[in-house]
Amino acid sequence: MGTIQYYTEEGLKKLKDELQELKTKGRQDIAKQIAEARDKGDLSENAEYDAAKDAQGLLELKIAKLEGVVGNARVMDSSKMDASKVGILSTVKIKNVKNGMTVTYTLVSEEEADLKAGKISLASPFGKGLNGKAIGDIAQINAPAGVLEFEVLDISY
Repeated sequence: MGTIQYYTEEGLKKLKDELQELKTKGRQDIAKQIAEARDKGDLSENAEYDAAKDAQGLLELKIAKLEGVVGNARVMDSSKMDASKVGILSTVKIKNVKNGMTVTYTLVSEEEADLKAGKISLASPFGKGLNGKAIGDIAQINAPAGVLEFEVLDISY
């Protein structure tokens, strides 16, 4: 049994769509590659056939992994979240104590993380450092450049 991961409705839909795409179009494409390679003759010396079979194995592995993730996925109900503390799916505005720069991040599961969209993983150093903090708290985050301090300015869901 895998671990339960929490997602936004949008994030879970993306995962389900990707899984459906792999199961339908992905499998069809691999079957076509195998059929084409099989038509080229002797399978014992057919590198194209071997490569297609390897690709099929990797595709099935990816499908199985994604099925496990989707099976353990739960959609978070933000109305039931404690808005006084930073947690999964909270949007938090933080200020770097050293230089005064402010940034806003939404904490999400690892699969939904997208730094360009302002979504960071709860399992990342930033996510771990911010988790459980309240407005006004100072979060110490272990980064490759050393320990960084951020003040939590605002939390919303």
